[in-house]
Amino acid sequence: MRAPTIRAISAVPCPFSLLDPSTGLQELRQIHAQLLVNDHLADSRKLGKFAAAVALSRHYKPSSTPPIDYAELIISHSPAQPNVFSLNSLIRAHSKGPTPLRGFLFFRQILHSSGNLLPDNYTFTFLVRCCVGLPSNSGGAAVHAAALRRGFAGDSHVQSGLIHVYAELGLLDCCRRVYGEMGQPDLVSQTAMVAATARCGEIELAREMFDEMPTRDSVAWNAMIAGFEQLGRPREALKVFLQMQTEGSAEINEATVVSVLAACGQIGALGCGRWAHHYVSKARLRMTVALGTALVDMYAKCGDMGRAMEVFDEMPERNVTTWSAAINGLALNGAGEDCLALFRRMEEEGPRPNEITFLALLRGCSSAGMVEQGLGIFDRMRGYYQVQPWQEHYGCLVDLYGRAGRLDEAAAVIESMPSEPHIGAWSALLSSCRTHNNKELGELAAFKITELEAKNDGAYVQLYNIYAGSGNWAAAGGVRDMMRTRGVSKEPGCSAVEISGKLHEFFSGDRSHSRQAELEAMAEEVARRLRAVGYVPATSLVMFDLEEEEKEDALARHSERIAIAFALLNSPEGEIIRVVKNLRVCIDCHEASKLISLVFRRDIIVRDRSRFHHYKDGKCSCRDYW
Repeated sequence: MRAPTIRAISAVPCPFSLLDPSTGLQELRQIHAQLLVNDHLADSRKLGKFAAAVALSRHYKPSSTPPIDYAELIISHSPAQPNVFSLNSLIRAHSKGPTPLRGFLFFRQILHSSGNLLPDNYTFTFLVRCCVGLPSNSGGAAVHAAALRRGFAGDSHVQSGLIHVYAELGLLDCCRRVYGEMGQPDLVSQTAMVAATARCGEIELAREMFDEMPTRDSVAWNAMIAGFEQLGRPREALKVFLQMQTEGSAEINEATVVSVLAACGQIGALGCGRWAHHYVSKARLRMTVALGTALVDMYAKCGDMGRAMEVFDEMPERNVTTWSAAINGLALNGAGEDCLALFRRMEEEGPRPNEITFLALLRGCSSAGMVEQGLGIFDRMRGYYQVQPWQEHYGCLVDLYGRAGRLDEAAAVIESMPSEPHIGAWSALLSSCRTHNNKELGELAAFKITELEAKNDGAYVQLYNIYAGSGNWAAAGGVRDMMRTRGVSKEPGCSAVEISGKLHEFFSGDRSHSRQAELEAMAEEVARRLRAVGYVPATSLVMFDLEEEEKEDALARHSERIAIAFALLNSPEGEIIRVVKNLRVCIDCHEASKLISLVFRRDIIVRDRSRFHHYKDGKCSCRDYW
């Protein structure tokens, strides 16, 4: 919309009707000029109303003065004394912005004003919110004490804010004490307690409280959806979202969609994610940085990098999290060169990269075998950007060298780490030892992993595969016996495939599906056609004493093979098959999936624990470098 001219505004005696959070800074300046001309800002009440509108304005160009800074200038240069409303508005604006500590400056201004201003319940409500963004844990308790001294600790909004702050600090007992002091908690307080309980990990208790609420608004629904998603329980998050839609008593808003997209990304539910994107367009939700980043991340984690980059390029504003999500998506999908190209673009036009950005870049270089480029990124991170490496960055270096077969250099990175090596670094080395069949280093890595985590089943399985790969069956049997003795069981493989918007899960060896007979027939047809093109099962990977034929059958019942068979039965010809697996794809299933894509003429995308494999025409996007 074109900004109104000064002449147009002058026809309005006091143009506060034009003010709302969507008013642009250009319009605000024009309104400011008219208010000054007509001496409206000599009135403290009108000054407060205008300063509040400016402070809470959402639309401005990054190169211009931020609205909150402009609001502070209005207050400091006005002939009238600011009132509590205007100062509260600045506290509120800072509670939502990048400098929450500045909110306390205006609280001090209220306390020491020459006009004997007094803080009110809104002052403490907004001041409590400022505490959420503070690096210190003492802010919430200090505000709580100040509210007690001035008689506002019993205000329901202040109490709800305190519950939120204590939840952010992980202090659930403090949340309960504040909640227990409420005589009859209102909807806001009940919602705050549900959100706090979910955030502190007590999700079952939060669900009980949620179910007992007489009415539930969007905040309560969003708290439950986000709670399940953040605890790694995306299916329950989507079930709550479905219930929210069915009941229809609360509005689906940006926060809802962001949590739903994150849940979709975790399990690769592309159909549900597409629906959420469609809802954003249909409901005309503003494409904020948070929403756009969630869409980029969802599409990337569902293997649709083309759509992810379309969303990325269409976003009106991007922050470092957005850029990092896009780079990480490219890394997951094995596009190392594209990772570096996007990083170069980020250096030219984007924000300063952070630790997460460099993790994504190193993963991208590692997955594509770009060793020298990865080393260059690591040096640039420490040198030019002065970013101190985390343990995870060193783990990526181990993986970078290890995948390339440079195992001695990978081991040297571990030895040179400034802190005790973590499981991630040793696991990267062990995986590389399995790939390149280095028994000695593999034994060391497995020993170190089990020292740190005695029941890490992955370490035993990898060591078994190293021994089996070299034909040392006695040592392989010893690993299996050790697992029995120590009570270590192999995590069962689980794969999910989405058909017509519904997610279907399959476990390795499971024969309980309602359409088991059809699945058996399709699995046999797949096996028959693979044998016809020369496929030979890698039976050495089976960790059981079975006959050769039984071993072949066990491999054919790996979870992703069952999921692919189900998709072949139930999806249209030519439709891409998308599978998400909880474990790393095994060598046998990797070879079989390549051949299935060729024989059945179907593109197959499998996301395993560490990356994507895009199978097409008998080849994989990883180029067998994984």
